[in-house]
Amino acid sequence: MIIKESSLNKGLPRTTRSLCPVCKEVIDARIFEKDGKVMMGKECPEHGYYEDIYWSDVELFLKAEKFAYDGVGFQNKEGQPYSLDMTGPLLSHTALAIVDLTNRCNLKCPICFANANAVGYVYEPSFEQITGMMKLLRENRPVPCPAVQFSGGEPTIYPRFLDIVRKARELGFAQIQVATNGLTLPNMAQEMIDAGMHVVYLQFDGLKDRSYIEARGRSLFKEKIAAIEACRSCNPQLQVVLVPTVIRGINDDEVGDILKFAMQNRDVVRGVNYQPVSFCGRISTEERMDKRFTTSDIALELEKQTDFLSRDDFYPVPTAAPLSELLSVLTNDPKVAFTVHPHCGIATYLFHGDGGEIVPITRFLDIEGLIEKSLEIAQEVESKGRGGLLKALKLLRYIDKSKAPKGINVNRLLMSLVKKSDKKSLGDIHYRSTFIGCMHFQDEYNYDIERVKRCAIHYPTIDGRIIPFCAYNAGPAIREEIEKNYRRRAQVKPAEIE
Repeated sequence: MIIKESSLNKGLPRTTRSLCPVCKEVIDARIFEKDGKVMMGKECPEHGYYEDIYWSDVELFLKAEKFAYDGVGFQNKEGQPYSLDMTGPLLSHTALAIVDLTNRCNLKCPICFANANAVGYVYEPSFEQITGMMKLLRENRPVPCPAVQFSGGEPTIYPRFLDIVRKARELGFAQIQVATNGLTLPNMAQEMIDAGMHVVYLQFDGLKDRSYIEARGRSLFKEKIAAIEACRSCNPQLQVVLVPTVIRGINDDEVGDILKFAMQNRDVVRGVNYQPVSFCGRISTEERMDKRFTTSDIALELEKQTDFLSRDDFYPVPTAAPLSELLSVLTNDPKVAFTVHPHCGIATYLFHGDGGEIVPITRFLDIEGLIEKSLEIAQEVESKGRGGLLKALKLLRYIDKSKAPKGINVNRLLMSLVKKSDKKSLGDIHYRSTFIGCMHFQDEYNYDIERVKRCAIHYPTIDGRIIPFCAYNAGPAIREEIEKNYRRRAQVKPAEIE
């Protein structure tokens, strides 16, 4: 088994370990309820007391932690476990790796934490160094990293970007992604998919120019449309996931419209992955509280701003872990187990029927019954070593066909989740579905080391480490350490930053 019962301390109030936002020293923190919200409070002996909103809704917070699992972490090819001194052994292996190609960018977004214009130097690893980082990821055990996302800065301006994509394909990554602002896509989309790119994670903050002016420093909506059209015109199409950075008071009123836009363009847009803003850097308490937007706010706002979604339709990411475990047992091949912390993110799927109806997957699939039974079957098959697929058919009882949208073959949907071998069925299901996700990356004010220990989104480094996302970007200044240590090896001179 590659998942197990979680060792996470649950309930409210509870304690955890966090960081001082100023000195970055590890300090105790308390997570507690206040006025219907979940708060984090912590006090540094030198820099005083800090309090912030962890989740905006207590009920959703407590629901999420029911689905917590710990994984087995991962090892390098020599069998050595990866860990951070401040966390101990990591409890999840890499589901997605982020590889920063450059900190240069063709924008100057005020909210960016990887900005060469701000830090005053260029970090841009060589082709050989990036290849080495990707090889490191593929050597992970028990599960070689299956998915890589190139980021930055703006990764598409890296001098050998397409060569890097081709190399990722050669190394066997099943999913190759790019996180981009989209400005280069009209001239590059076809070349990208020809090189092996699968998915564009497109920065997409709304449908109003004001949202871009506030968050990105300039009007960009027309450029976003041009980027999507470029992906649509590719042969075959280059799939898109919209990625809004959500800031209260700036674009939180657009989360519903962004989703509706995605559904209207679902031939090329696979879904929306909302990312509440991470406050990396010093910010006043007043401004932080005014702009803070949390994971549960996404569910609450989508409930308000649509007529087809409820907060109850959302489940935390580790809900998928038992299904991954069952798939691993059925194939006798370890698969990624999404054993992230239950408060890192939430997700759901919408399905589109022949009559135009929009139905969340939770309305016709008993999620909790399905998950419980999947884990039971996985444990039984592993102990007896036979009869797995036949036992998996028992999962069909958790489908209510009468509530499914017209035209959706729900039996095929469920078995495709388990077998993942029928590409035609999967293609039809993808076209008829829209993914909705939310991942709230931490900052120094809401930093929870228990989340870092269970992170499944990791950065490889030039010096051979693999670092959890929030530790790299918001924790003990690892991004700054890596970029400063290797800035002299950059292929671009500092004078070319802009």
